[in-house]
Order: sequence, then C-alpha cells, then structure tokens
Amino acid sequence: MPELPEVELARRSLERWFRGHRLLRVEADPKVRTLRGADVKALRALRGRLVKADRKGKYLLLSFEGGGLVGHLGMTGKLVRRAAGVDEPYSRARFVLDDGTVIHFRDPRLFGRLEPAPVEHLMDVAAVAALGVDPVRDGLDVLSLKAALLGSRQALKVALMDQTRVTGLGNIHAAEALYRAGLHPARKVASLTDEEWRRLCDGIHATIAFALDAEAGEEIEYVEEKGAPNPFLVYAKKGERCPRCGQTFASLPMGGRTTWYCPGCQPKRGGPSRRRKSSKETRR
Repeated sequence: MPELPEVELARRSLERWFRGHRLLRVEADPKVRTLRGADVKALRALRGRLVKADRKGKYLLLSFEGGGLVGHLGMTGKLVRRAAGVDEPYSRARFVLDDGTVIHFRDPRLFGRLEPAPVEHLMDVAAVAALGVDPVRDGLDVLSLKAALLGSRQALKVALMDQTRVTGLGNIHAAEALYRAGLHPARKVASLTDEEWRRLCDGIHATIAFALDAEAGEEIEYVEEKGAPNPFLVYAKKGERCPRCGQTFASLPMGGRTTWYCPGCQPKRGGPSRRRKSSKETRR
C-alpha cells in the first residue's frame, strides 16, 4: 500500500513530468468509483500548467492554472506515464499533456480517489484537514512526536498508524520504524522513556529516507506486487533471521493488520540493549 515515501515520489514524478508542459485535458468515466461522486465536469475542466504539486500524508494536493485536485492512491493506485495511444490496464483517469504523453491514474482495486477542489481550499478538504503532523512536509522532532502521540491509549504501532496523529505512516513504515528503534509494537505510548522517544523519532526518519532512496525511479514498484523484491528490514519477513541478534522474526495481529517484529531486539518490556548494527542494516 502506498505510504508517505511512495506518495512523495509520486509528487516528485508529477513535477518532473509536467515541467515545461501543459495539461490539455483530463479523461475519466463519470461512473468510475475513483471519483466517489465528485463532479466529473470539474475534473474534466482542469487545464494548464501544474502550478504546485504538494502533499500531506498520503494525499496529493495539485494546483493547476485551471483548478485544484486532491488525490489519494488507496491500496494499489499509482501514477504512470505512457505515450499517447498506449493502453494501460486499470487506468481510471488520464491526464493528457501537450508533449504527447499521458499520465494514467492506475488502480486495480479501486480504493484510490480523485476529488476536484478550488486551489485555495485544497487543505480544507475534510480528509486532509483532519491529518496530523507530516514527518517530511511539517518536520518531526521528539517534541512534536510526543505531542502527537501522548494521550493515546492505543498500542504504539496502532498509534503510529493513526493518520490524525502522525500522517503518512502505514503498516510497512510503522513496523520498520519500530524495528529500527528497538521498540515492541504492542508497547503503550505512555511507557516510552526519553531515550526511546528519540530512537523512535530517528527510526521514523530513517525508514522514510531509506524508502525514498530505494524506490526512486521512473515508476514505483510496490512490495506487494507479484514478483517485486522486498527491500525492507522486518516487513513481511516472519521466519527469517534478524541480522542484528539472530532470532527469528515473528508476527502478530494489531489493529486489524499483521505486524512483524524481532522478539530479541524489540522486547515487550523495556528497551533492548544497544546492539551494533549489522553491515546489512548499515547499508540501509
């Protein structure tokens, strides 16, 4: 599922694809679920240059000369660029540019969405206005992380995935941040020490930076896609050996999702001893 790094890379791709070019028109079937009842006429009316490509959490906020658009990639959505006339499977909407290329909103499972909105009110769209602190866009330090999470009675992993607190982290990067920080996903937020808060903040920034570097390219390949490699440290690696301590990665259900962790490096009570990172992890 696209999380903050994947959406940030989509934002950067849009800036690159639109640079020096204009949007001629947007094509979409008015009945497609992606629009969620939005006015297809407003979508089709979008024209001109991309003035600004912004992002908040997992939402894209696009400002064109002819109007604004809020986009969410859902579970399987992605933006891909193709030459005009080339068919793209699962294309739900198409942005036709004046350079002979088409940007497809590709979404096999139809969980993504596009919502036209006035440029000056993109941040006021209800789903966007409800979002918490964005680690990249807003910046995140220990104080702002504490302010976002303290007061939650949820398990730490679930609290990290609460988009009204810290936005952009999903099942993958919440698990990755906790592994990097040496914190058990079921720990209570209130149980963290000052040192653990610092490690958690560092872990969040580290997993985002790693994904931005590892996934950069013309087209993102999601780890859940058939045949895609898994570049992550702990995500979906139940049964494999932890490169830090040698114990076997485990999993447990949390908040309706499966989470992965290392029983040795992420004990349920208290923090782990400080271990030297393996060479494999240092490269990541």
